[in-house]
Amino acid sequence: MLHNPRMTALNLAGLTVGMTAAALIFLWVQNEWSFDRYQPDANRVHAVGEKAGNSFFEGVPMPFAAAARKAMPGILDITRVDADNRPIIEAGGQLEYADHFAYVDPNWFDFFSYSFIDGNAASFARNPFGLVLTRSEAQKYFGKQAAVGRTLRIDSMNFTVGAVISDPLPNSSFQYSAYLPITALETNPERRQHDETWDNSDFRTFIRLAPNARPTTITAGLTRVLQQGAQDNDHVLSAGLTPLTAMHFDHAHVDGRFGTGNAQVVTIFAILGFLILLVACINYVNLTTAKASQRSKEVSIRKIVGAARVQLFWQFATESALISGLSLVASLLLIRLCLPAFAQLTGKDFTGAFSTPLLWEVMGSTLAGAFILNSIYPALLLSSFNPLNIFRGVTILRLKDVYLRKALVVLQFTVAILLITATVVIERQLRYIQSTNPGFDRSQVMTVSFPNHIGLGLTSDQLKGPVRAMTYDLGTNSGIEAVSMASQPVVYIGSRTTGADWDGKDTSFRPQVGQLSADAGMQDMLKLSLAAGRWFRAGDPSNDQNYILNQTAVNDLHLRQPVIGTRFSLHGVKGTIVGVVKDFHFRSMHEKTPPLVIFNDPGWWQYFYLKTAPGHAAAAVAAVQEAWKRYFPGAPLRYSFLDEQFDQLYRQDSIAGTLILLFAAVAVVLSSLGLFGLTAFAAERRRREIGIRKVLGASTLSLGSLLSREFVRLVAVAILAATPLAWWATNTWLEGFAYRTRLSWWMFALSGILALAITLLITGWQALRAAWQSPVRNLRGE
Repeated sequence: MLHNPRMTALNLAGLTVGMTAAALIFLWVQNEWSFDRYQPDANRVHAVGEKAGNSFFEGVPMPFAAAARKAMPGILDITRVDADNRPIIEAGGQLEYADHFAYVDPNWFDFFSYSFIDGNAASFARNPFGLVLTRSEAQKYFGKQAAVGRTLRIDSMNFTVGAVISDPLPNSSFQYSAYLPITALETNPERRQHDETWDNSDFRTFIRLAPNARPTTITAGLTRVLQQGAQDNDHVLSAGLTPLTAMHFDHAHVDGRFGTGNAQVVTIFAILGFLILLVACINYVNLTTAKASQRSKEVSIRKIVGAARVQLFWQFATESALISGLSLVASLLLIRLCLPAFAQLTGKDFTGAFSTPLLWEVMGSTLAGAFILNSIYPALLLSSFNPLNIFRGVTILRLKDVYLRKALVVLQFTVAILLITATVVIERQLRYIQSTNPGFDRSQVMTVSFPNHIGLGLTSDQLKGPVRAMTYDLGTNSGIEAVSMASQPVVYIGSRTTGADWDGKDTSFRPQVGQLSADAGMQDMLKLSLAAGRWFRAGDPSNDQNYILNQTAVNDLHLRQPVIGTRFSLHGVKGTIVGVVKDFHFRSMHEKTPPLVIFNDPGWWQYFYLKTAPGHAAAAVAAVQEAWKRYFPGAPLRYSFLDEQFDQLYRQDSIAGTLILLFAAVAVVLSSLGLFGLTAFAAERRRREIGIRKVLGASTLSLGSLLSREFVRLVAVAILAATPLAWWATNTWLEGFAYRTRLSWWMFALSGILALAITLLITGWQALRAAWQSPVRNLRGE
C-alpha cells in the first residue's frame, strides 16, 4: 500500500464512496421492506376495509368493531384509529393545529408494540381524557421537565399526559406524535352523531386473528357484519383484509394515510445499490489484476522458499480485507456526515441509525459483499502464478486477464450510462408534469382552511357568520381579485363516495366517484372549461339541487344522452345535471382522471380560495392574516398556494429523481476513477513505447489516440449494451404514469456522448502527461 500510493488512494476512495452510497441505499431499502414487520404477530394482523363493487374504502364504520368482535370468535383482538382530525392545542398561551395526532381505542398500546419511556399503557386505558406523547412532542411542550401528570388543553378539553413513548421508528406506518382516546372525540354531540352511523367509513380498523383462523373465512364473516349493519339487502358491500406486512405497498387498498411506498422503486434502488457496490469493487479488481504482473517476482520468491498456494491466497485476501476495512471506517465517518441530509431528502428519520442494529446490519452486509467481490478473484489470480503463465498473461481460468478487465470496464460504464439515461428521463417526466396544463389555473391561487369549530368550542352554525363576514371583507381588498369557497383543495380531491344515483342506473352498479362542493365563483377563478351546460349561478336558490359532472363521469357512469337535464342524486339529495366540465387533473398524473361530481352545498365548505392580484401575493397574505385575527381571534391560521400543493403531489417522484441523479453521479465518478487508474497504468506500462514513438516523431494527438482508442471502443460497447436496458427500465418506470412524456432517441444519445466525453477527457489527460515526459527518462532503466 505504501509503495503504491496512487493505486491505494484510488482503491480507498472508490471503495469508500461506493460503500457509502450502497449503504445509504440499502438502509432506505431495508427500512421500506421491513415496514411494520417488527410488530408482535404481524403476520396475523390485518387492516379491515370496505368494498362497494369495484371501489374500496380504507376504513369501516365506527359500530363495526363491536359487531365484529361479537360475531367472529376467530378474531382475538380489534382496535381502531382516526387520524383525520385537526385538533387545536393550546401551547404557551397560543392556539395551534396539532399535526400527527391520532384518536385510538384504549387497547391500542396492547395491540401494537411501543417503547414506553415514562408511564404505562394502563394509565391511558383507564383515563377517558388521557394522552400519550412521543419523546419529541413531550420536549416540545414541556422541555426537560417530566411530562407525565401534566395537562394540555386540546379542542377546549383538558388532557392529562399518562405516558411518554419513544419516537416512531422510520419503518412504522404509524407516524403519530400523540395519541388521544376515541372516547374523548365522541364527547362532541355533533361528532358523535356523525360517527355512530353505518354510513361513514372513517375509522381505520385492525384485527388480530387466532393462529388457526383462515383470512378467507374471517372476510366472509365480516362481510355479513357489514351488510347487516348497513342494511345492505342487495349485498353490494363486502369486507376486505389487507395484511399489516403488506400494507405499506398496497396502493389498491390503502389511500396513503399510512404513508404508502412504491415496491417497484424500492426494487430498482436495491438493484442500484448492488450495482454501485459492484462498480466500486470492479475498480479494485481491475487495478489489482492490472498490477498483478508486477508482483510476480514476490510470488515466485515466496513459492521458492516454501509458501503454499493457500497461504498466498489468504495473504492477498487479507490485503483485500484490510482495504475493505479501512474503507468501512471511512464510510462510517462519511455516512455520519451525510445521514441528516439523506434523512431530510428521503423524509425518513435515520438520524438515530447509529444507535440501532439496522445500520450495523446494513454495513456488515455491505462489507461482506465488498470483501467477497474484492478478494476471491484477485487472491486466486495472484496466488496462481507460475513462470510460464506470467509471460503468457494466462490466469487460472485459462482466460487472458486483459479480457476480463475489458469486460469489467464495459460493465462499469454500462451501469453509469444506464443511470445517466434514467436521470434524463425522470427529469423530462417531472418537467412534463410541470408544463402540462392540468385543466385549471393554479397560479396565484391561495387556499385557507376554515378554523376547526370543535377546537374553538363552537358549533358549525356558529361558525357560518364569521365565515361570511370574512368572505365579504377579503372580497373588497384590492390585493385579492376573487374569493371562492369549496370543500377541498382542487389539486387533490380525495373524497369519494358510492352514494350516487341517476336515471337508468343498474342497482348492482356501485361506482366510486370523487365529490367536490364548490360555489358559483369557482369556475371563473380556476378557469375551468365547460363541455356542455352551465356552472352554478350566484344567488340561485336551486343551486343545491344542481350537479356538474366531469367528462369521465359521463362516460364511466354510462349516462344517457342528452346528459343535461338528467335526474341525478348524491347522498339522497335529488337534483338534475346542469353542466359537464372538461376533465382536469384533480389527482396525481400517475392515475387516469377519475369520475367527479361537483355540487353546491355550503355545509361541506372547508376552504377559502383566494385569487391574488399579480404582484400582490404578500399583500394578500397580510390581508388574510389581518382578517383572520379580526373574525377568528386566537385561532391558528393555515394557508398554502395551489402551486405548492401541486409540487407536493409529486414529491416522491422528485425524491426518486434526485436520488437517481446523486447515485448516477457516484457511478460516473467511480467509473472515472477506475478508468483513470487503468489508463495511468497503461501509460506507465507503455512509457518506453511512447518514448520511442516520440523520438521517431509521433505527435501528441497520435499518442493520445494510441491510449484512447482501446477505451473508447470499450465505452462504445457499453453504450450498445446499456441502450436497450435503459429503454426497458425507463419505459417500465414511465408506465406508472397515466400521463407521461415520450422516450426519444436523443435521451440515449446524450448519455452515450457524455460517457465518451468523460473517457476522452481522462485518457487524453494521461496521454498528455505521457507525451510531456522526457523520452530519455522513459527509456532509461533497462
